[in-house]
Amino acid sequence: MGTSTFYMSLPTPFLKPQKPSHQIFITSNNKLNSALQHYALHKPKSCSIHRTSVPILVKNSCKLDLFKVRAVAENAGESEAVKPKEVIQTLQLGAMFGIWYLLNICYNIYNKQVLKVFPFPATVTASQFGCGTLLILFMWGFRLHPIPKISKSQFKAIFTLAAIHTLGNVLTNISLGRVAVSFTHTIKAMEPFFTVLLSALFLAERPSPWIVSSLVPIVGGVALASMTEASFNWIGFGSAMASNLTNQSRNVFSKKFMVKEEEALDNINLFSMITIISFILLVPVAILMEGVKLTPSYLQYTAASHGLHVRELCVRLLLAGFCLHSYQQVSYMILQMVSPVTHAVGNCVKRVVVIVSSVIFFQTPVSPINSLGTALALAGVFVYSRVKRLQRKPKVA
Repeated sequence: MGTSTFYMSLPTPFLKPQKPSHQIFITSNNKLNSALQHYALHKPKSCSIHRTSVPILVKNSCKLDLFKVRAVAENAGESEAVKPKEVIQTLQLGAMFGIWYLLNICYNIYNKQVLKVFPFPATVTASQFGCGTLLILFMWGFRLHPIPKISKSQFKAIFTLAAIHTLGNVLTNISLGRVAVSFTHTIKAMEPFFTVLLSALFLAERPSPWIVSSLVPIVGGVALASMTEASFNWIGFGSAMASNLTNQSRNVFSKKFMVKEEEALDNINLFSMITIISFILLVPVAILMEGVKLTPSYLQYTAASHGLHVRELCVRLLLAGFCLHSYQQVSYMILQMVSPVTHAVGNCVKRVVVIVSSVIFFQTPVSPINSLGTALALAGVFVYSRVKRLQRKPKVA
């Protein structure tokens, strides 16, 4: 039987009669035939096929394999196109973390400066909630974010969270007005301890030995820093501890009284509703506790007694409110992009940045033992976050 020679190359799905430099003979052995066809298709040089006693549909086989090659190439192109998108998302997330940290630093500096001159933490907190409320109304008014529709069950849950949120912020400002910013944030590193304690009491969640072990350096570090803190006083220490308790109880109760998933609000609208309700709740309480202090005459008297112009005091008060709401808003936006454990690690790094920046800005005297206690507590928080992340990873069967 005569033989005919075919030329086959990868870019061309059809066949051309031509004499090539390499020849491949196809026999009646099916296994050998498939192997030879694969070799012919994937060999970079040209090849030829000699037909023997069994006719083979070489053209269809070539088309099928070429489809596979083209599909692989298209998938590779898609994966390469995804990489720039991932890089952009990573850069965006990094920028948001940087803005979060910067706004937090500015808030703590402006807030401390205001509380030194204007020692009324409830009034200061109410003014900060008021700034946040104006920003929220601006956001909703210009349709920068959709206005939420609140059901009765949602309002009941949000009202409880807002009351706890209000108390936590007032207690934090009491502490910031009494002790150094760095010491307040060192005490607030105790938040994981209260999270574990309240979860065990109210949610019946039993912590693992690794979680309990990570709490030891946190408690020990805060105790060591407290014993050597130059600005220590019991009101500042106690209010910071109480703010830890209220803030973590807010997180625990939000799990316990969680609304139905289909009724859930997004994080930004949830925070917005909490801020507005907190402002409405705190204004009458602040007036009852401290009187009406945000009057032009009283602000001018207070600023002059500390060598400041009233305009400078008002600007710092407004900037503190703006930075507080903005950094918390950015925090909730980051929480929508990453897992809660990753957000907790970022919060730990944020606390380190705030402590270091406040020590430098206010020139806070820090002893070596105090620095050791602060570092130990923050390292414990980081270990706690890592352990939580490892526990949440699904086990591979």
